Amino acid sequence: MDAFITMSEKVLSDLRLFTKEKKALLVTHPLYDNFGDKISKEAARRELKIKDEELIILFFGFIRKYKGLDILLDAMQIIKNEKVNNKPIKLLIAGEFYDDRKIYDEQIERLGIKNNLILHTDFIPDNEVRNYFCAADVVIQPYRNATQSGVIPVAYHYEVPMIVTNVGGLPKMVPDNKVGLVAEPTAASLAEKILEYFTKGETHFLPHLLEEKKKYSWTKMLQSIFELANSK
Repeated sequence: MDAFITMSEKVLSDLRLFTKEKKALLVTHPLYDNFGDKISKEAARRELKIKDEELIILFFGFIRKYKGLDILLDAMQIIKNEKVNNKPIKLLIAGEFYDDRKIYDEQIERLGIKNNLILHTDFIPDNEVRNYFCAADVVIQPYRNATQSGVIPVAYHYEVPMIVTNVGGLPKMVPDNKVGLVAEPTAASLAEKILEYFTKGETHFLPHLLEEKKKYSWTKMLQSIFELANSK
């Protein structure tokens, strides 16, 4: 390799363990815009048969241990009887199981939270992705560990605030109390931040998100590639 582009500070610091001399740039992951334009929340919810009066948290993507869905389910048990502005809070889980599904089904049954969940755990075709993000009030990533995330650029594209855990590059991509909220990877912290998010409301976060979104352009990525190619 002659040079490197990394997409999080964590990866850049890992790279420097192997090579300190070669040029490297940190460039944020550009937005995914291949899933279609944003549609209204009402239209998206009609497609998914979700009620307008529900507050929807979206967990999106393949279900693997490191993504912390089990921690999030524990958090949902903590807040299962909570309402904000008389609206119930529901967790929409969209993505295939890459872990043993039985473990999660047993946890859901044990916690008594089946009515707090909306499960769409089959393969999600590209042409349906936007329905999930546009239907959501907030996207959540309760990861145990991470470098960066492909879900975050999709949330930026559809202008949905986020709750992420304080691991890897996630807090850098989602500035706390601006684009969203940063929680510790524990059920208690996630439950607290979910309630805080809905208490503050989307209007608190959206102006910051729209400003931060400007950093995630393909033009910036191209400029960085040319910068590295032309450097000596």
